[in-house]
Amino acid sequence: MKKNIYKISLFLILAFAISGCTEQYVFQNTDFESALVVEGTITNEVKNQTIRLSQVYQLEETGPRMEKGANVFILDDQGNEYQFVEKDTVYESITPFRAEPGRKYQLKIKTSTGKNYASDEQVLTTETKIDNVTATVETVNGERGVQINVNSVDPTNTSKYYRYEYTETYKIIAPVWDPREAIMVNYPAIPANPDEDFPGVPAGEGIEVRLRNRETRTCYSTKKSDYIILNSTNSQSDDRVHFPVRFISNQNYIISHRYSIFVKQYVQNLAAYTYYKTLKDLSSSGSVLSPKQPGFFYGNIKSVENPSEKVIGFFEVSAVSSERIFFNYADLFPKEPLPPYYESDCNIRDFVDCVGLPPCSGVQLRSAIRLRTLVYVSNSQDNYGMVKPACGDCTTFSSNIVPPFWID
Repeated sequence: MKKNIYKISLFLILAFAISGCTEQYVFQNTDFESALVVEGTITNEVKNQTIRLSQVYQLEETGPRMEKGANVFILDDQGNEYQFVEKDTVYESITPFRAEPGRKYQLKIKTSTGKNYASDEQVLTTETKIDNVTATVETVNGERGVQINVNSVDPTNTSKYYRYEYTETYKIIAPVWDPREAIMVNYPAIPANPDEDFPGVPAGEGIEVRLRNRETRTCYSTKKSDYIILNSTNSQSDDRVHFPVRFISNQNYIISHRYSIFVKQYVQNLAAYTYYKTLKDLSSSGSVLSPKQPGFFYGNIKSVENPSEKVIGFFEVSAVSSERIFFNYADLFPKEPLPPYYESDCNIRDFVDCVGLPPCSGVQLRSAIRLRTLVYVSNSQDNYGMVKPACGDCTTFSSNIVPPFWID
């Protein structure tokens, strides 16, 4: 989701700068206006809470610039102070803590340049747990696949507004694999021995086939949701959630074997929900140079010294619940062929290790082994079968480390 925050942050600054334009506009960044971007959600989980601070970045820059050297802390209405320290790309609380019901929390920031920012006070939302996450075979918009739904109910009918994030992990099995690999080895020169009428052998290199020394057939990839997922039950008579958080086509290779999804449900207040909904609407509104410009909108964080200063972001205190499920492709689609693999071309290419005219292809073969543009799958004397790396070695695009939560 943070990618959307950065993209939309740039959108907002540009939109504000050119909101009166109706003619064709040639973008120039001479009037670029920076702004602090704050991403802060603390929850009812006992953990080291995190706050992310950055600056809006220009089009020619490769990514966001973290706001470094800031003093970040959270105060509650009982006088407790939770200090955060800079760690990697976030600010992390020094000690683990959780948001408690009924207390008021306020985020405060002092940048390295002496600017002070403060959020509105926030209270923890209703704690509504996920009842279960289900995976069912459905057809959505004419496409058959797996619909993953989140189910929960709030008997107090006070949650109403929800935001979701998920992390998916899936098993990958290389379809054309061999436990051996081919490598190039250098052979030293053997000096001549006139006494035995041996002319000697010059130094050279050759192909050696050996057992692999690491797992390359089975891998695991993990990806996080990178878009804003919202749901509201405000129009319903009861606060009951049955929400489609993720749809996966049955032709998507990520569910070919075993798949897991870890879903987090954040209960939001109306202000937080409205803020994120606006961000979501902007992210799908098209070009920042479109005729309809929304202008700049504020979150709940303000500059102490200059309340009119543009600050992007929202500090929320959200009750969160999570659930993980696993399923196998064969469980949902029994006796059906697997989806197309990650790499569509897994045909075996044959090479003959000799020099000269075809069928000799030793130069190409040795170059492929040396540069790892192809990987070994078979050989018979001087004939070698090779495939694209992704087909015979899943570590070329994934990880062979089994996740600690994984259950087969």
